Formats: sequence, C-alpha cells, structure tokens
Amino acid sequence: MKNVEKYARGYFMPPRQSLKWTQKEYITEAPIWCSVDLRDGNQALIVPMNLEEKLEYFQMLVDIGFKEIEVGFPAASETEFTFLRTLIEQNLIPDDVTIQVLTQSREHIIRKTFESLKGAKSAVVHLYNSTSLAQREQVFRKSKQEIVDIAVAGAKLFQECAAETEGNFQFQYSPESFTGTEVEFALEICNAVLDVWRPTPDNKVIINLPSTVQMSMPHVYASQIEYMSENLHYRENVILSLHPHNDRGTGVSDAEFGILAGGQRVEGTLFGNGERTGNVDIVTLALNLYSHGVDPKLNFHNLPEILKVYERLTRMRVGERHPYGGELVFTAFSGSHQDAIAKGMKWREDQNPPHWSVPYLPIDPLDIGREYEGDIIRINSQSGKGGVAYILQQKYGLDLPQGMRESLGYRVKDVSDKLQKELVADEIFAIFQESFVNVNEPISFVRYRFEESDDYRTIVKVRIDGVEQSLEGNGNGRLDAISNALQANAGISFSNLIYKEHALEIGSGSQAISYIGITDANGTVHWGSGVDADIMTSSVKALFSAVNNMKRT
Repeated sequence: MKNVEKYARGYFMPPRQSLKWTQKEYITEAPIWCSVDLRDGNQALIVPMNLEEKLEYFQMLVDIGFKEIEVGFPAASETEFTFLRTLIEQNLIPDDVTIQVLTQSREHIIRKTFESLKGAKSAVVHLYNSTSLAQREQVFRKSKQEIVDIAVAGAKLFQECAAETEGNFQFQYSPESFTGTEVEFALEICNAVLDVWRPTPDNKVIINLPSTVQMSMPHVYASQIEYMSENLHYRENVILSLHPHNDRGTGVSDAEFGILAGGQRVEGTLFGNGERTGNVDIVTLALNLYSHGVDPKLNFHNLPEILKVYERLTRMRVGERHPYGGELVFTAFSGSHQDAIAKGMKWREDQNPPHWSVPYLPIDPLDIGREYEGDIIRINSQSGKGGVAYILQQKYGLDLPQGMRESLGYRVKDVSDKLQKELVADEIFAIFQESFVNVNEPISFVRYRFEESDDYRTIVKVRIDGVEQSLEGNGNGRLDAISNALQANAGISFSNLIYKEHALEIGSGSQAISYIGITDANGTVHWGSGVDADIMTSSVKALFSAVNNMKRT
C-alpha cells in the first residue's frame, strides 16, 4: 500500500514496565457490567430509538441482569431528557438497578444533567473531558494544566449540584480519548479529580479509562491499565472501569486483558453496537467467561430472542459469524467437522461427563437457546456421512448402519452440489426415502407366507414387469429363505447380507424400520430400507429395496 510512511504509533507506553497481568491465566470472576446501549449505542444508530423503543430496550437489559445501565446524555436533547424523566417518574427502574448519565465538564450541561436526575433512587453521574495529545493540540488548543483545570472545575461543580439535588449519586470520571493520552498525564488528571471527590469505602468513585479509539495492540492497553491501577489515589475506594471500542477489532481482547490488569468494571453494548466499528461486545465477553466455568452474572439463556429484539429496535443486523449470536457460529458444513461433532455428542450421551467437551463446540448451544437440529450440523455439498446421519437420527430417530451412511451421504452431497444450495432436514429425509425406503421397482414385493419344516420354506409373491409370480425358497431363517427364493428364481446373485432394525415413530403410529446391505459380484454393497408395522415385513421390504437398488446400477 502507498503512503504507509504517513502513519506512526500514536499511543504512549507507561513510564515503567507494567506486566504483572501477564502472569494471570484467566479471569476468575465477572466484572461489574454497565450497558451503554442506550447512550453510546443509540447515538451510533442511523435512526436512533424513539421513547417507546428505548423503554422496551431498557426492560430487556434489566431482564438480562444488568445492574448498571447508562440511559443517555440528558442535557443533549429533549428526547434524552424525557426518556430519563419517564424512567424516574413512572418508577420503571428496579431498586437494584443503577442508571448512569453522561455529561461534559461544562457548567450549564452539568446543571441540566443533575436537574434531569431529581428523585433518582440511584444514579452514576459520569463526567468526562478529552485529554489526548491530538485533542489538546488540534481541537481545544489548550495546555495540560488548562485541561486539568476543566476536569477539576467539573468535579467541584458535581459536589455542589449533588448537594442541591434530590437523589442518590455516585461520581464517575473519564479522561476521554485515554488511549491517545500520555499515561503520566492521564494519571495526573484522574488523581486531580480524585483529590476533589475524596472517595471513601461508603462512597466509592468510578474512574473509567476508555479506549475511545483503539491505537495499540491489547497488551499495551493492559499495561496502561495496570500502571493506572497501581498509581491512582484512594485506590481501595476507586472502581476501575474499562470502556473499549473496536477500531482495531480487538475490543474483547482489550477488555479481557484490561480485567487481568486491574479493571473491575466494563462498559459495553450488546453485540458491540457503537460508533465506527463499535463498542466492546458484552455478549461475547460474558459468554467467554461462561465457557471457562465462570458465572458471568448475566442471563443469555435465550440469546436468539434477545438478538431478535435487538435487531428490531436498533435496525442493525448481527452477522452470521458473530460470536455466539450469529446464525452460523455453531454450524459445521465440513464433513470431518460434522463427523467429529456427531461422535462427540454420542460419546457425551454414553459417558455423561461432568464437564462440557465436544469437538468444535466451545459451549453447549442449548445453554443459550440454540438447537442441535438446524444449528449445529447443516448440510451442503461439503458435508459428509456423519452429518447426514446425525440429522436423520436427531430429527427422525433413524440409526443407519455405517456403510449405509456413506452411501446416503454421497447421494445427498450430489443433490446439494447440483442444486447449489443447502439442504434442510426434510429434504435429506426425502432423499433417504426416495433412494432407500420400500423401493418397489423393478421387482415389486406383494406378500409372503411361510411353511414350518426342518428349515424355513417360503412362498413369496412378486410382480416383475407387471406379471405376478410366486417364488419358492428354503433357508435357516425367514429372511434367509426369502433371500434364497429371490436368488434362485429372479436371476440375481448377492452375498454378505448385513441387517439392522429398530423401532421407529412416524406420525402417530409406531412402526419398525429395517436396513439391509447386500454385496454384488463386483464387491459393491447396495443398501435398502423397509418400514412397516410388522418387523418381519419391514425386513422383507428392506431386502427388496436393496435388491432393486442393485438391479438399478
């Protein structure tokens, strides 16, 4: 690419090495979650949500289990102000949920913000001002000290307004554009604000360190967080919060590394909605914890319904490959993957292990409202015998012999390839029925009867080229007798009869299904299946199906 020389790393490393977080293997407990869907997410929508939509979205967040929800920038517009007042005045905020509002460090905006919060049972009031080198030089054209003065003035006004306003308030400060700020300066301004607020064990303050624009690899952000965590004033009374965006596509990694580095709280959105490439996706973060056996403290047991409401209210779309929520994230089309999943599920069913462990499935799809049928294994021209057999077993109760699975798999792949489309379960079942079940041409089975003797003697009536015939045969069993009758009188020859049967439920009647494989003179195995209320008749139909498939080749 041209012009690469115009770019340089715009972040700042801590003044000393901060790598203690690298010694930690995984996150051991869920952070405090704060949804910013209704502010950061809503302001990024092409068509922002109206009042009714916001109220519905707020209730969904409550149902999921969020205890902190940022509801807007109430001084920004009448719509934002009205939404907040509606929540408070109609008593729509549960007692265990804290709302959060955002304000710049400007006097009239701060006063308007506290006015909007009158009567709030519990609210986080979030103060911010931009601190990055680029913002100071290009936008505000102010010195470091002038930027600190803006933050300190806002912090003092917070105390004044909180004392004058009915409600219960917790303060939060963000050095907005933290990732483009010299880390020593970010520490200086945060400590200046903390020295005004002087948090206590009963009145903790939130310091939020946003990756407003991602500028580095995740380990750099983690090192910045660790340095801040170890050097903030009143640290034991500070809740260190993370607010990663996703410009470099590493929002989740930033958050996870940041938690290891001392972050105690995460601000993010469902499915990562937000400006530019979005905010960190709390769904992914939470379910990543879940996959490690850590309770995320959020309830995504019906993720498809949450996704449906999310897409309807935001008019955004979650991609097919989006972690956990995407339509195809649990789906295997590849034959080898399907086979491994099918065998893993069977092993799990047989062994009943205490922990989830299935190839290619990091969590049990059922835990988040997904289904095995249609979600895990889907069939196209890349699929194999294992996937086809798994679908038929899961939906229709068919337990095909191993060799028959391969034969059916080739037929299904051929159909999918020719049609250039994915095949659903009903289409696969139709191919199985048409190809193998009760195949009655060119030799049609009519009926049979047996005569008891030292061995079994049968008379089986068939129809060949429209002419009904009676074929006689003997054998050491009923199926063997019919097999011998066919070979002795119908001009066919086969060997190595393979047989399997089991009960089958089709519709409202209980029936039996049989599978038979026979080997022709060239060593090729031909398969057939029979379905009937009588197990012996289903076996005979399966034999005729196999014979007819042999004669068709």
